[in-house]
Amino acid sequence: MSAACLSRQVVVIGSANLDLTVTVSRLPREGETILGGELLLSNGGKGANQAVAALKAGAEVRLMAKIGRDPFGDRICRDLVAAGLPAEGLLRDESAPTGVALIVVDRHGRNQIAVAPGSNQLLLPAAIEQYEPVLAHGTVMLVQLEIPIVTVERALQFAKAREMMTILNPAPASPLSDDLLRHVDLLTPNETEAETLTGIAVSDLPSAATAAKALLLRGPQAVIVTLGPQGALLCTASVVRHLSAIPVEVVDTTAAGDAFNGALAAALAGKPWADMLGTDRLRVLEDAVRFANAAGALTTTKRGAQESLPTKADIERLLAAS
Repeated sequence: MSAACLSRQVVVIGSANLDLTVTVSRLPREGETILGGELLLSNGGKGANQAVAALKAGAEVRLMAKIGRDPFGDRICRDLVAAGLPAEGLLRDESAPTGVALIVVDRHGRNQIAVAPGSNQLLLPAAIEQYEPVLAHGTVMLVQLEIPIVTVERALQFAKAREMMTILNPAPASPLSDDLLRHVDLLTPNETEAETLTGIAVSDLPSAATAAKALLLRGPQAVIVTLGPQGALLCTASVVRHLSAIPVEVVDTTAAGDAFNGALAAALAGKPWADMLGTDRLRVLEDAVRFANAAGALTTTKRGAQESLPTKADIERLLAAS
């Protein structure tokens, strides 16, 4: 299939939450209460964040998520449609509340997050079959782990059967089967997630490379370990490449990983992945990771989740200036 025939559509199947964020001077220890600043309510959830990130980074995007029929859900649906996502993939559920994330952020931008999944746990594989016409026109499928694992598995199988590129952001950290990983083209763990998947403690570039190589043996075509201020490590069967982060003034790291994954998917949408040879694939992947690194960096310069996600123009300006 030629590149001219390909759309730039990214399909995201994942979670949608309302985020409740409090800024504090430092993160609390076990059993400790710390008085913080104002409460910020913002739309979040890894699936919705990554869908909005891909949209703002220049892709056509469809999101499938399960949202409660409550005031939080009404707000999320209204705002996602206003952002430019089609309403048809935003499924409403009468029996469970909308997912909620409780976030504490310190003055250095570090955070602690606890999530009540709510209706996200009811996004089941049957929905993929029901909405096949909505999902089948993408070139990239992007999924995470805030929805049932059986739905993640079905989404990846659905995508591979239609020759879509598949990206799995294995967050939050959870063990995964080799059968699932065989349906993944790009796996994008952070240090914690790479350690959970391999048992290898990731603390620097050599240990990140060791973990990534172990993951490659389990099925993915490439592993991209995100390393926060150190950037990202891209590993394929033949290459290990470190792509540095762009230094910025960090305010809040919430959604930085989601910005990375959404921008990565946007940069790869429309590329004829199945027809590309090794050298071409590597060049495209390196360019996409640089683009994603810039998106993640920009996200840390603002507070909140979706409101902090940069546009394609913002990302390109940062890349040009770096």
